[in-house]
Amino acid sequence: MSNKSKGEQEFEYMTKSTEWKYPVPESEYRFHPVRRWRFDFAFPDRKIAVEIEGGQYTRGGHRGVGKSWLDMDKFNTAQTMGWIVLRVTPQMVGSDEFLSHIEDAFRLGS
Repeated sequence: MSNKSKGEQEFEYMTKSTEWKYPVPESEYRFHPVRRWRFDFAFPDRKIAVEIEGGQYTRGGHRGVGKSWLDMDKFNTAQTMGWIVLRVTPQMVGSDEFLSHIEDAFRLGS
């Protein structure tokens, strides 16, 4: 049984489709050399990450009162390291809007 959320499973399935025109992302990618932070999915060569939000319902996450600053620290640090981080809800996975963000990120990514 997978410990991935439904949104993560859908994104992973989408990236294995013959219609997917980008590289297959790495799952649970550890991006920081010291901290144990991970992205749900990452394209490390381009420094593009995808975070499927919803951890408050599936795996805990840092959504409790007063703990959202932990996510802010993670994402702010990622940005200072040059990462483009796309944060989406499970409902957004596969939408035209999300695919447009992916396309933009690949156009801009390093």
